[in-house]
Amino acid sequence: MKNLSKSKIWLFAVGQFGWALLSGLIGTYLVNFYLPGEADISSGQPVLIPQGRIIFGFLTVIGLVTALGRLFDAVTDPLIASLSDKCKSKDGRRIPFLKWFALPFAVATVLVFCAPFQATETGKILNAIWLCVMVLAYYFLITCYCTPYTALYSEITHTENERMLASTAISFTFIVGQAVGYMGPIFWCPLSESMGRVTAIRTIFVIFAIIALICMYIPVLVIKEKDYVDAKPSQVGMFESLGKTFKNKSFRIFVASDIFYWIGLTMFQTGIPYFVKELIGLPEAWQSLLLILMTAVSLLFYIPINHFTKLIGKKKMVLFAFFMFTIVFTFTAFTGLFHGNDATLINFFGLLPVYKLVQGLIVAVCGALPMAIFGILPQAMVADCAVYDYKITGESRQGMFFAARTFCFKLGQSIAMVLFTSLATLGSAGFGFRVAAMTAAILCFLGGIILMFYNEKMILKEIA
Repeated sequence: MKNLSKSKIWLFAVGQFGWALLSGLIGTYLVNFYLPGEADISSGQPVLIPQGRIIFGFLTVIGLVTALGRLFDAVTDPLIASLSDKCKSKDGRRIPFLKWFALPFAVATVLVFCAPFQATETGKILNAIWLCVMVLAYYFLITCYCTPYTALYSEITHTENERMLASTAISFTFIVGQAVGYMGPIFWCPLSESMGRVTAIRTIFVIFAIIALICMYIPVLVIKEKDYVDAKPSQVGMFESLGKTFKNKSFRIFVASDIFYWIGLTMFQTGIPYFVKELIGLPEAWQSLLLILMTAVSLLFYIPINHFTKLIGKKKMVLFAFFMFTIVFTFTAFTGLFHGNDATLINFFGLLPVYKLVQGLIVAVCGALPMAIFGILPQAMVADCAVYDYKITGESRQGMFFAARTFCFKLGQSIAMVLFTSLATLGSAGFGFRVAAMTAAILCFLGGIILMFYNEKMILKEIA
């Protein structure tokens, strides 16, 4: 079997840029698009679906739809992983999935934001039905592309150095892809004046989807899977394979920690537009600028992270990232508390705009380091668990390991969407957003506690 050259690793990572861009659009803007805040409505954003906690008295429509989508996504992950593990195509087990599902995945992402009915009472209900169908389609299609993609990452890398380089590369392209998505408001705000806010948003998303589609086809064109992978199609059924995967104790501890991380992170990411506009009080365009700044600063940490990981290990680095995110999320919960009459000195000296900006910069800069750590190391830890299991059992089930991890963190994301959209409607003057940010901080702290029981030394000793 061939070893991947550095250039092939980076070309493979371009596919991650594509799907990260699409997932970033959904993760960053979906809730804000269909659950607009006061600032968005005043900017011309229509209310397209029913609002408020109208389902069982505590669920919002958008919260239920997004949670249902994440849950459906989580359930389909093991199914797609099993189909991919058992695929007998001449092109390999993973590449055929990337080839056939990239286009419908890109199309479905745009259609999520294209609710077609007017904002009447009946139209809002019909839009909610449209949204539910499109969200389910989106999550099914992202699974069909991403689950085989991440499994291929662990199979085409054969050494610890290759895995770390590939993990760093796909983390880099993931962050850059999300950063490009964060630039949405920078492009659609100027267009809103001439074509309206909703049309401007949809136009920008179509352009982003075309860019993402091109990138997702790059691995299909440059990676000949069977040159790098000698794994035979699995003969084990989905439920049996999933059960065997969770027999790995260290993997169970890792995914338990991962669930808490993803609940906290998803709540925070979903809330960023609200934190920036409603709590800190900055204009909408600053949302993009701060997220891009966070991304740029996080990239500066990539080389130091790889260096320190070699010295102290992945586990300790991720524990540090949990601690940092706990601090950042807690700080966010208290931003904007002194913008009113209590901030007499700040207002007197005309420093309120500077005060707001400083708060935003603190969140962006301090969140950059843990963002980089979580971008690089968890993928490599899953690959370690998969290789360790292969050494012990002799069964090649990399697809199921990544699917099992994805199943668990998407379950966490489902919980996060219900929690955020329900907590966000509490009280007034941004109180619900503060509660959501503080909840995210507590969950990250708990995730770090669980990870302390992960046995990294045993795994690395076996696969060395």
